[in-house]
Formats: sequence, structure tokens, C-alpha cells
Amino acid sequence: MARTVLDRSDVVRALAGVFRKRGFEGGSLSFIQQETGVGRGSLYHFFPEGKTDMARAVLDQVAEWFDEKIFVPLRTATDARQAIADTSREVAEYFISRERVCLFAAITLGEEQETFAEAVRAYFTDWVDALTQVLTTTGLTREMAREHALYAVAAIQGGLVLARAYGDDQTFLGIVNRTEKGLLDAIR
Repeated sequence: MARTVLDRSDVVRALAGVFRKRGFEGGSLSFIQQETGVGRGSLYHFFPEGKTDMARAVLDQVAEWFDEKIFVPLRTATDARQAIADTSREVAEYFISRERVCLFAAITLGEEQETFAEAVRAYFTDWVDALTQVLTTTGLTREMAREHALYAVAAIQGGLVLARAYGDDQTFLGIVNRTEKGLLDAIR
């Protein structure tokens, strides 16, 4: 039975769970209706372009969260060490609470990757750029800061894949902790 939906953001949160569980391609409209409890009419009311529109809304919501909790704090940090520690904590909590899945990375694996290529590229670019920016405030050259930032984001993304494969949060938390330590060591 379809549930009553209060607003679009409720549906987007429910859709995020579906895409985490099934990916973009595995989330048929029937499965989306079943998992979210939202009827076909409501889905098309909120997302007239169908599943692609749904995925864009989910990616937009994730991007907004990362902008607020990760990118802006890194860009505006006055204490790089604290910003890196805070970012590590937020990233660990975020991904653990969302079943160790990065929706941006998951979207790049399917046939629809070109549809979302710009959003995915922007997400990863923003993350690397924000981390690069805070690292340069410590005296690292832009080139060295970018190298460390790129490695950190890649390590976290790889950690998500390993942790999901192992079904183990500790794998991911260990990688986040080692990545944080590596960044802090780089700015000593």
C-alpha cells in the first residue's frame, strides 16, 4: 500500500536507500514503489522525468550534505588539523550510516554513467579541491597538497569498496583513520 508523502525530500531520502541497495540499474520502478511505499503517481509528480530524475535528486541531496558538512568547513577552516579530524569523523559517520555506499561512485558503475558524469565529476573535484585548499594553508605547495588530497579521497573510496565486500565497518574506519593520520603527518 502506498504511503502518504509529506514532501519531496522524504521521497528523495527513501530513493537514496533504494539506489544504495540496488544501484541505479537494479532499481526498477516496481521495486522503487515497493521499497519506498510511494505510489507511481506520486513518484511521477515529484520526478516527471522518471528514474533519471530520481537519481539526480538523490545525488543533489548527497552533494548538498557534503557541501555543508565537508567542503565548506574545509574551505573556510582556520585550523587545518582540526578540519581534517572533523572531516574524517563526518565522513566515517556518514558512510557507515549509509551502508558503506557512495552513491556517486555507485552511479559511475552502470550504463547510465554518462548521464550523471558531470555531477559525479563535480562531487569528486569539490572534495579534492576543498581538501587541497585546507592543506595549502599549512605551507604545503599546491601540487603536494593536491597529491595528498587525491590520495585521501581515493583511499576513502577504495575503503568503502573493501568494507562493503567484507561487510565490515572496522575495515572502513581503519582506512579513514590511516588516511587522516597520513594527512596530519603531511602537514607537520
